[in-house]
Amino acid sequence: MFRWMTIAAIGIFGAGTALAAETIVTKAPKAFLYEPSSGTILFSKAPDETFAPGSLTKVMTAATVFRLLKNGELTLDQTCKVSEHAWRTGGAPSRRSTMFAAIKSEIGIEDLLKGLLVHNANDAAIVLAECIDGSEDDFAARMTELAQDIGMKNSRFANPTGFEDKPSSTTVQDQAKLAEYILENHADYYELFSLPEFTWNKIFQRNKNPLLGEIRNLDGLGGGNDPNDGFSGLGSVDRNGRRVIAAVAGLTSDKHRLQTMKEVFSGAWEFFAIQTIFPAGEPVAEGRVFGGDKSTVPLVSREDVDVLLARGGNLDYRIRVVYQGPLQAPISKGKEVGEVQVIGKEGTVYRAPLVTGEDVGKGSTFNRALDGLHELMFGWIG
Repeated sequence: MFRWMTIAAIGIFGAGTALAAETIVTKAPKAFLYEPSSGTILFSKAPDETFAPGSLTKVMTAATVFRLLKNGELTLDQTCKVSEHAWRTGGAPSRRSTMFAAIKSEIGIEDLLKGLLVHNANDAAIVLAECIDGSEDDFAARMTELAQDIGMKNSRFANPTGFEDKPSSTTVQDQAKLAEYILENHADYYELFSLPEFTWNKIFQRNKNPLLGEIRNLDGLGGGNDPNDGFSGLGSVDRNGRRVIAAVAGLTSDKHRLQTMKEVFSGAWEFFAIQTIFPAGEPVAEGRVFGGDKSTVPLVSREDVDVLLARGGNLDYRIRVVYQGPLQAPISKGKEVGEVQVIGKEGTVYRAPLVTGEDVGKGSTFNRALDGLHELMFGWIG
């Protein structure tokens, strides 16, 4: 019988006399700070509590269009017609953020994306939705499908604009996943988030992202506001070769959001440093083997296990190895069989795959029979 086996708490690292490390302090009801290159959660507060994102919804709208462009289902020069609904609901008559798209005009996908992300344009969002799926509702279903595909398990989208009459729902952790998805899969379009200005229909507008230019090295993504759930923000900073993503929600004002984002981002450099827990190829644990010429096999990481950890003391972190075992011989070197996890107060903050560190041949008939008897009588304990 083969099952998932866990080697729990194989290491607790940090000096034995060290005090708990300093960490980020924020009054934000919801906040999440993430380092994508190592997959490390640096800070987490109410990560799965939902909120209505308001205009922050448009980041998801953009991501949905990006995927269609990447898959070849759309092209940047393809044009979309501005319907009366899009013009009246999201254009000049709406008295909301708009790119002033003229009714019944034809606008290219590239310009609509610029209007969406630079002008925070509601008409651009609606035109894109109607062009792609015929209606806002059908496009919102596509947005939710993408959200589920990329692991945004607590997010549902009701429209492409973020209008509060039919609110969407998301979490700060899901927003960080969305930013990571865009950075990893659509880097060629990510620069649209930081365009300083865009002129459309002879109307010049500067980028309306309330965080851009206010936080050092921030190059995306956006902000939102909901009458009931307050101000929210999603940003990414690339500083000194290290990129981090932050999401906050439940703030009382635009000023409060900006202050909170600055606090959270600064904490990534003030309180954390990269530490190599295990060099590439170094055994992290031993995996039990069934029916082999060896009873165990080393489990290693292909790359250095680099984790951003608190500078002042790490006693709040544990290391856990989980693998599917016992491993059935013969075993080839380099086979992925499990993962190493770093566990903090908020749960798993980092995980990396583990592979077998060497070949294991098939054991003799006697050894295989002995392993079978051991399993029958005692089971397998990692």
